[in-house]
Amino acid sequence: MPLQKLQFQPGINKETTSYSNEGGWYDMDKVRFRAGFPEKIGGWTKIGNKSFLGSCRALHSWRTINLNNYLGLGTSDKYYIESGQGYYDITPIRLTAPPNESMEVTVAGVYATGATGEVSINLDVGQVTNDAATGQVGQAVVNTDGADVVALVPASDSLSATGGVGSVTIGGNIDTSVTLEGVEAEAGVTAPATVGASENIAIVTFAATDGSSTVVVTHTAHGAVTGDYVTFTNVESLGGNITADILNQEYKIDEVLTGDTYEITAREVNSVADITVDGVYTPVAVTANSSDTGDGGDFTIGTYQINTGLNTSVFGNGWGAGTWSRGAWGSAAAIDVLTDTLRLWTHDNFGEDLITNIFGGNIYYWDASAVSPLGNRSVAISDLTGSIDAPVVANKVIVSDVDRHVIAFGANRLGSTTQDPLLIRFSDQENVLDWRPTTTNTAGDLLVGSGSRIVTAVETRQQILVFTDVSVHTMQYLGPPFTFGINMISENVTIASPNAAIPIEDNVYWMGKNEFYIYTGAVQKIPCTVRDYVFTDFNEGQAEKVFAGSNTAFSEVWWFYPSADNDTVDRYVVYNYQQNIWYYGTLDRGAWIDRGVQDYPIAAGVDNYLYYQENGFDDGSTSPASAIAAHIESSQFDLGDGNNFSFVSRIIPDVTFRDSTASTPSVTFTMKARNFPGGNYLQEDDSAITKTATVPVEQFTNQAYVRLRGRSMALRVESTEAGVGWRLGSPRMDVRQDGRR
Repeated sequence: MPLQKLQFQPGINKETTSYSNEGGWYDMDKVRFRAGFPEKIGGWTKIGNKSFLGSCRALHSWRTINLNNYLGLGTSDKYYIESGQGYYDITPIRLTAPPNESMEVTVAGVYATGATGEVSINLDVGQVTNDAATGQVGQAVVNTDGADVVALVPASDSLSATGGVGSVTIGGNIDTSVTLEGVEAEAGVTAPATVGASENIAIVTFAATDGSSTVVVTHTAHGAVTGDYVTFTNVESLGGNITADILNQEYKIDEVLTGDTYEITAREVNSVADITVDGVYTPVAVTANSSDTGDGGDFTIGTYQINTGLNTSVFGNGWGAGTWSRGAWGSAAAIDVLTDTLRLWTHDNFGEDLITNIFGGNIYYWDASAVSPLGNRSVAISDLTGSIDAPVVANKVIVSDVDRHVIAFGANRLGSTTQDPLLIRFSDQENVLDWRPTTTNTAGDLLVGSGSRIVTAVETRQQILVFTDVSVHTMQYLGPPFTFGINMISENVTIASPNAAIPIEDNVYWMGKNEFYIYTGAVQKIPCTVRDYVFTDFNEGQAEKVFAGSNTAFSEVWWFYPSADNDTVDRYVVYNYQQNIWYYGTLDRGAWIDRGVQDYPIAAGVDNYLYYQENGFDDGSTSPASAIAAHIESSQFDLGDGNNFSFVSRIIPDVTFRDSTASTPSVTFTMKARNFPGGNYLQEDDSAITKTATVPVEQFTNQAYVRLRGRSMALRVESTEAGVGWRLGSPRMDVRQDGRR
């Protein structure tokens, strides 16, 4: 028989058996198709040696007016700006306690000649009038709501007394009655007297135990959860090993004990960035001794970052909780847990500044033009000076490119802080602060009429696609007086997660439940030749972790997802929209952004490092870089008509190793012979294989001799060495007929 050329259709087909897919490819990992021929995908290199805290599921890159390249990272713990291979923490602040506020209390018309056991006043008025008093007060303390705490001293010029009182305490709410006790004097005050704030009184205190590094922090109604981050300032030494410098730094809360107390581990002085090792907060503990009996003093300030989010989806009540898509997709379970939503960030640019949003949380603003912006934190838009009725909750935020409105999807209604999951609100044009609709601005809102909540929104060149849990809508700019309009374009359409859709030019691609979709002016299902392979090995309980990314240099859309036995993302499936083919592989990534500002796509690894993708041919997560194992295997193909046995004696490879860095790059060719189809093809069962022949193929290998007999064959090409890049052409085999037995 003459030499038989091996030519296979591009793409992977897992919708049928290997034998029935003759002439195609059936299995692969870390291989793509270029112009119809398979090649190994590019490798990845680590961006610097610093890691970040928390799982990253959002990336956003941009360049400022001053040509600073910034990359935003939203993690389950924090929000960072990466610049110059360093991570700058801009996580918003939730609470500062105590606030540095002052207050004044006026004492007027107090006159007495005898003693009074108790005098009641009402701080609504802020005055004490016509009441008996003991004379000059040595010190008065005011405590409002247990938070705003100041100490007051008398204005001696306005007070006249011959006796004295050591201390008078005023406690309670500013608008409720409070009590002065033990007042006694021989003279009185004849003119109004005003006393002002003089110092803060501590509401954050510390307690250490001899021989332990655990410190118990007491702060009434702190609002923290285990894993939160807090920074202490103005703390005094506890008296021994736990010095002021040790306490005056950022801490991760080890455990919340009660609503008023929590534990931290006293640690050596270092920035959190310096003790973040492979994505883990790794402090060097300091042990208290018998002298550490203090409480930190009267001036402690605790600055709390926003609560950390969930790293793994939790079954409970709400979107994405419980078994994915049981009953009506996204319906609620019986358990009501307010924090069961996976921490997901969205972000966009308002000019060169950054707007971020937590799914189901607040909207924040970071000023990139401020002095030393990398030293500043983002701030809730509702807290900015001049803010008017800004939303305090949303599921997604977008800055529309053409008309420059900030749009919040799934926001709270005007005058309420309760989220309306189907409400869209937008700011005045070119104004991030003004969200109150008037006749003189373009702020406003829209209500989506289908579904139970807005899951996400994606902007294209012409419009914004809005996804609810059961429908897809288009939102377009109309101009005054309506500003925006919205129309439903498809119902009974699902989306796997808030990050499962990606725009490429005017098209939008997304993963739904058991389907893939495309919008090109109308919603259509994308025929998928690996559909069963993906969705039969899919962790539906962690569907919120699905995310889409584009790799436009190769005309690819990538979806990363968790396999059935894994709570983290470990698989990918690719749709090549230019060749209209599918392929897949294994890769543990949490987020991905296409090249643009940077020369390469950037991905966040589950190991808490950033990587340049499509850079080299190796796995840069190790030092030195290690090999990437890549392979592709064909379906079974008959030798002749499959009735007779055939004998393969020689293989003539057709493979190029262009740009490889290995000194002698090579791949392995493996021929697998079968006598009958047999085996479980869906599970890659090779039990029906009768014999294999494996030969190394190097750059100058012209031919390789084998001895293999069977009715059908399959070809497998793989590489397991570092520095090897390869592209397969059309190899040939020397085949002759060899009888029927």
